Amino acid sequence: QLQASGGGLVQAGDSLRLSCAASGRTFRSYGMGWFRQAPGKEREFVAGISGSGSTYYEDSVKGRFTISRDNDKNTVYLQMNSLKPEDTAVYYCAANTYPGISTRGSSYDYWGQGTQVTVSS
Repeated sequence: QLQASGGGLVQAGDSLRLSCAASGRTFRSYGMGWFRQAPGKEREFVAGISGSGSTYYEDSVKGRFTISRDNDKNTVYLQMNSLKPEDTAVYYCAANTYPGISTRGSSYDYWGQGTQVTVSS
């Protein structure tokens, strides 16, 4: 029900925009989040957006990443600028039936399949 796309191989300093398209139900009122998991590391919260449009970011991406949503398209985006090699990971989008923002992966009810982002130095 969640399809993530937009990943790729880029150089440090480049930008990417990830998309997360929802289908099968409307996620208009759901809290949405982006998480990432690098090889050998635990999954971590990256950014979240509430049903009302409030946003929250993990410290290392503040000022570089922007999460947004288009409810008409049932899609959430993650604009990633000034990418760094440490941003390399598989990125996952997730939906939470609770309309607020949670940084805990266990709070989310639906997950996308992940999209690989690789940033070379």
